[in-house]
Amino acid sequence: MDESTTTLSSAIGARVKQERQTRGWTLDQLAEATGVSRRMIINVEQGAANPSIGTLLRISDALGVGLPALVESPRPKPINVTRSGDGATLWTSGNGGRGILVAGTESPDVVELWDWTLGPGDQHGSEAHSSGTKELLQVLHGTLTVDVDGQATTLEMGDSMTFPGDVTHSYANPGTEPARFSLAVFEPGVGSGHLQEADS
Repeated sequence: MDESTTTLSSAIGARVKQERQTRGWTLDQLAEATGVSRRMIINVEQGAANPSIGTLLRISDALGVGLPALVESPRPKPINVTRSGDGATLWTSGNGGRGILVAGTESPDVVELWDWTLGPGDQHGSEAHSSGTKELLQVLHGTLTVDVDGQATTLEMGDSMTFPGDVTHSYANPGTEPARFSLAVFEPGVGSGHLQEADS
């Protein structure tokens, strides 16, 4: 892991541990609530893992804090500014792709704003988010293919799309140049236990 990834992993680990201990939960209890292995929880808390976005979503939902709260330091002010280059890079590829969480709100109704770049041939798959999740995106550069529950749609620069995020979906760059898009994710009722109910 590079220095910025290590710093982010350490910050996420400290926040997960803090939230778990605030609730009086053991590692086993958090593992059970998330469906994530105890070993992975330990690695996340120690900053020794670079967990997937799906793993972080499971942990944040179980803790009831929302993904943005795991990657940002708590701030007392109602206005949060993320300067260019300061977003949390939560996904990268060998082709130059990256998924950067640039802004987000707190639970229970979480809204996330992402800046995504997919290199030529890159694909990022996402498991279904919690019930009621919606996603909105706009292609800023290049060509993007979005597959929502087996239905693929190709978008060009300037095109936008809204779709349910509570089904499996993926983003792919079929072109020969980088594709960049803005993505907003609305996830209602984070921490209300709906993820665990859906898994049972």
